Amino acid sequence: MPTATTAIEHARQLQQEIVELRRHIHKYPELSFSENETAALAAAKLRELGFAVKEHIAVTGVTADLGSGSNIIAIRADMDGLPIDEANDVPYRSSNKGAMHACGHDAHVSCALAAAKILAADRNSWSSSGTVRMLMQPAEEHSDGEGKSGAMRMIEEGVLNGVAAIIGQHVDSSLPSGKVGILAGPIMAAADSFSITIKGKGGHGAYPESAIDAIVIASQFVQAAQQIVSRRISALEPAVLTIGSFHSSSTRGNVIAEEVHLEGTIRSFSEQIRKQLMSEIERTLEIVKVLGGDYSIAYEMGYPATVNDTNLADLMRQTAVDLIGKENVVEVKPK
Repeated sequence: MPTATTAIEHARQLQQEIVELRRHIHKYPELSFSENETAALAAAKLRELGFAVKEHIAVTGVTADLGSGSNIIAIRADMDGLPIDEANDVPYRSSNKGAMHACGHDAHVSCALAAAKILAADRNSWSSSGTVRMLMQPAEEHSDGEGKSGAMRMIEEGVLNGVAAIIGQHVDSSLPSGKVGILAGPIMAAADSFSITIKGKGGHGAYPESAIDAIVIASQFVQAAQQIVSRRISALEPAVLTIGSFHSSSTRGNVIAEEVHLEGTIRSFSEQIRKQLMSEIERTLEIVKVLGGDYSIAYEMGYPATVNDTNLADLMRQTAVDLIGKENVVEVKPK
């Protein structure tokens, strides 16, 4: 394998290439499960390096293996952009209307391909004892019609079969350039969303006694839901419940709403708390029925919490120290 000195020297030699590749990908972002050009670019570069490439995994995903050893280490990068119009005034500004690399996946792909190039250059020292598997993942930002993301679809198609460990990174604008943040254990929370419809009985604002005001009922639920984390979850367990959208069926001040639609999100670091948050939301919704209304709720389950393996995190930390110095390796807080 490359030594710390040769690896960092090689990376520095590739810096301009990485920057140019990142800016090219940034200029042509593609949305979830539509990363056709990005995937084709990654596949072509990996094929040039001698990797055995498979395309169209989970629609637009790419896998690529190099090496003949049974010990498989995977390197993962996500490829999709976000449905945002870019306002930045830069030469490499997005040219695809309604799409932008606002979450750093352009950098993730570029860095992963650079890592592949560095490893390929030194393949004679390691390829007989191990295998590197590149995972270029579609749809990190969005799920398909069945509620499954690109990661879930790729796993279903067997890309992790035989994989001993998987390594990924995420750019973080809160860290100064040149710093690397590493943390063992939970580092990124599970992110799930919910959609609630609260139903009452519409009526005239002058005669509230003949109606069941969905706004009043929904407001009672929102207030009660804010006590779930503070009063139903242990203070030692991180959890967030946010209701970010509240819309009623009435658009007039003198019309009592028949229906209110709410959208929210829950964040958690353990599967137990994840399930408890959902259970507590549904328990709190019983207040709707007590007040004469009814409700329906639907969840869109996102990724589970990202939990870094302790031994691998320690190895990565020491590797980072060897590469860029102890002063540039920091322990980040969970997000």
